[in-house]
Amino acid sequence: MSRAQTSELLRRAYESGDGRAAVALLDQSIALGHRKIALIRYLQAQHLDAPLDARHHDYVRDVAARMSPATLARVVGEARARAGRRDG
Repeated sequence: MSRAQTSELLRRAYESGDGRAAVALLDQSIALGHRKIALIRYLQAQHLDAPLDARHHDYVRDVAARMSPATLARVVGEARARAGRRDG
């Protein structure tokens, strides 16, 4: 996926609240093996009531299980901050 495509999906997910764009970003993160950003994108997709499936939940569950509690709290805080920028 090009940077322009990723930027457009980010705009749609965070500015427009597009759940399908949020899932597309999550899918991209999973394909690239991202951990923290995948968790942030998963939480954003959840926040938008996006159509998540078992592989999304499984991937993020595995990611979260490998994080320390402090790291997990920081990542969740970042996800909340991103969601808050849209909601605020």
